[in-house]
Amino acid sequence: MKKLVIILVATTMLSGPVLAQSIGEKTGVNVTLGIAPKTQDFITEAANSDMLEIAAAKIAQQKGNADEKKFASQTITDHTRTSADIKQLIDNGAVKAELPKALNSTSQSKLEKLQNAGADEFAAIYDPMQVAAHEDAVSLFERYAKGGDNAKLKDWAGKTLPVLQHHLAMAQQIENTRRGATVGSAPSRETPAPYGAK
Repeated sequence: MKKLVIILVATTMLSGPVLAQSIGEKTGVNVTLGIAPKTQDFITEAANSDMLEIAAAKIAQQKGNADEKKFASQTITDHTRTSADIKQLIDNGAVKAELPKALNSTSQSKLEKLQNAGADEFAAIYDPMQVAAHEDAVSLFERYAKGGDNAKLKDWAGKTLPVLQHHLAMAQQIENTRRGATVGSAPSRETPAPYGAK
């Protein structure tokens, strides 16, 4: 019985990463943490991230507070640059990949939530979205910089990573400020008098 349990545990441990990689290959999503995405997957995810960040930042420039507008301006500048860098690497033949022509459906849905958000709810959607998006971007670029299969793109990912890490730190600061401002800001209610009191 012990041998059977050991064999099952060993088989599960060995097949887990293979299964996750197989799922990732079929869906285009790298589900195994720490494994570098293939070049086309990296390009697709990075370009989609750039498009979403630029579009979201344009909405933030209209609906956001002063910190969000400042962050949005920086985001537009930096993500426009990374988009241009990726296009140049592809155009000059250093990278063999295709750029996505439009946002994927998940990103489009996130953008629609921002577009439809009222002024009072915008920060509660935008701020945590930026933290999550930049956590994903940092992870993507770190993984490709460590183990990507295209040397020039790998080098570029490593050089671009500090910009994304800076964005993440800014987004986290904005989110922490928002959370701090909302703690204890619920409207006060009068305590009802005990039953029967006048």
